[in-house]
Formats: sequence, structure tokens, C-alpha cells
Amino acid sequence: MTLRFHASQAAAQVLDVEVQPLGVREPDDFEEAFAAMRRELPDGILMVSDALTILNRQRVYDFAAAHHLPAIYELHFLVRDGGLMAYGPDQDESFERVAALVDRILKGARPADLPFEEPTGFRLAINLKTAKALGLTIPDSLLTLTDELIE
Repeated sequence: MTLRFHASQAAAQVLDVEVQPLGVREPDDFEEAFAAMRRELPDGILMVSDALTILNRQRVYDFAAAHHLPAIYELHFLVRDGGLMAYGPDQDESFERVAALVDRILKGARPADLPFEEPTGFRLAINLKTAKALGLTIPDSLLTLTDELIE
């Protein structure tokens, strides 16, 4: 998560966007993060995905909706679940690559000899129902790039 946060922060600097890092380590930390955002309302939310944030995703959806904030997630299933948009590695491709590596290990390859692979495919998903609820109009130029559109 730290590496993904630093990559996002570096991209934000290029775009002259300020990042307000609000890490959560346990469920009770969400209220503190939401209170900080209420004090200094952001223009949007980037939820970095891990087990804790995924398990508490409805709290993030509800906060974003209550404050009319656009939010982007890393995993496309979060958009099907009510999030606004997601951009991240194609999970289907990633799982196929993992299966291929497991197959090689089961056939005798040493894990240390296998290459480290990075994702090559990325997916953009947008939930138009959530966009409408937030009062957002998604530009056609972005819609044409979308891999998954939830209506």
C-alpha cells in the first residue's frame, strides 16, 4: 500500500494536486479519517485497496455520497458494488498469470527462479448510477475509454 500511495502522491505533484494522506489500520480509524476530511473537505477520494478498506468499503461509499465526493478505487468489483469509478490492474489477467506460475511450481520449477511479473492490462470501470446520484456527468471522451460501464 505504501508504494501505491507514493506513486499516487508523485502523480498528484505532477498535476499540482494536493494529497491528504489518511491511513487506516483498524476499523475505528475510519471515523478519524472521515473527521479529518470533514474539517478539510477534499475534491475527491482515492481509496487504496487492502483487506481493511475492502471490508469497510460501504463506509467509504456512504461518506462519499453524503458529501457528494467523487471517489476512485483500484478494483473494478468495487464499482459494481456502488463505487463511482475504478482504475487498476485487470484482475482476471493477474489471476491467470498466478495460475500459470503455480502450474510451473507444481511441475517442479523453483519459485526463486520464476520471474517477477507486473500487470500489463489495466481496466477502467464507471458506475453511471453512482455518478448520477453524485450529480456528476461523465464526459463522453472518458466513457469511450471505459472497459466496464455499470448503468
